[in-house]
Amino acid sequence: MKTECIGDYVKLNGKNYPCTVSLTMDLVGGKWKAVILYHLKDEAKRYNELRKEMPTITEMTLSLQLKKLENDGLVARKVYGKKPPVKVVYSLTDFGKTLAPILEAITQWGNQTVKEKGEFISF
Repeated sequence: MKTECIGDYVKLNGKNYPCTVSLTMDLVGGKWKAVILYHLKDEAKRYNELRKEMPTITEMTLSLQLKKLENDGLVARKVYGKKPPVKVVYSLTDFGKTLAPILEAITQWGNQTVKEKGEFISF
């Protein structure tokens, strides 16, 4: 039995989805969410560390996507200190860590696809 299609909809955090695939893609889909999660899967990082690892993402996009991932419970934001400059560190929550095998599979598939059909480019 397909569990993703048991009912007419599935619900998470007050949002209805037509199936579990739709729910998953809402949480990690888009150009940057999975990339951000990938960069946080092994260790917590500060905002500027993430920016350096993803130089083509804009500051606004990174900030917005981090907020969305935090609201969805995949990323935790920890603030150290009370007065500026404060230290802010982002890490995966336990829920976010459950995506690690999926992120690894996506990475392996992407690497294999480039090896077979594309090319790796260094600047």
